[in-house]
Amino acid sequence: MTLSLRQRLGRYFATYGVWIVMTIVTLLPIWWMFVVSMRTRVELFGRPNLALSRLFTENYINVLTDSAFQRYMTNSLIISTSNALLVMALALLATYALSRYKLAGSDNIFFWLITNRMAPPAAFLLPLFIMFTRSFRIGTWTLYDTHIGLILLYCVFNLPFAIWLLKGVMDGIPIELDDAAGIDGAGLFGVLRHVILPLAAPGLAITGILSWVFAWNEYLFAANLTSVHARTITTGLAEFVTVTGTNWGELAAMSMITLIPSAIIVILAQRYIVMGLTFGAIKE
Repeated sequence: MTLSLRQRLGRYFATYGVWIVMTIVTLLPIWWMFVVSMRTRVELFGRPNLALSRLFTENYINVLTDSAFQRYMTNSLIISTSNALLVMALALLATYALSRYKLAGSDNIFFWLITNRMAPPAAFLLPLFIMFTRSFRIGTWTLYDTHIGLILLYCVFNLPFAIWLLKGVMDGIPIELDDAAGIDGAGLFGVLRHVILPLAAPGLAITGILSWVFAWNEYLFAANLTSVHARTITTGLAEFVTVTGTNWGELAAMSMITLIPSAIIVILAQRYIVMGLTFGAIKE
């Protein structure tokens, strides 16, 4: 059935109208935060206005020159990047084993891994606090307020999601390629390096990106399991809220700076995101 010109124009404007509305709803809070970051304390208590009257960069200068902010940013970069690399390595090995070897109860193992992600993180806060402060004590050293502690903790929560995401990617790679590489003399790590890694690269990319973003944005565990040395950028945002008031300008400026690394990574790897999410979705 051929649509008339009026019907086609109606669908066209309806489709793009929905996308325009969704874009405005998504970007409006970010624009409002940027406007707030460009205002003085006096201007912030005036009448609300979405218009940007001038570029007031003092809030950004105060944040960027603050030694505490620099330490928080460094901690977040170290923890998020290390967590993403560790999750990608472990998820690749785990999904390869689940996909290629018919282990007894492999379906139950896969489901059990997913259930670990279903529970709310707050349910684990108390036992984790005890583990970090008492159970893993070596002399005076504990996992509390350490980079390695948060890296391993984020790995526990991100690894089930990464395995679930990579499982479909691994199942989409024909096992005949493994056999062919084995006939040519490649061992297990040779197959992983020359066959699995190139084909699973899009899936690994989206796994690493999402694991990095999850670790970068996490607040609950970072706020309760760190104090000074390993505090992350998200916990630093809370320091602008004090008993004497909230420094909205610098808080908004720091929030805008916090968005930049995630935005850059997603923009640079957006084509891998689509490829990774759709890889293995269609099978013959």
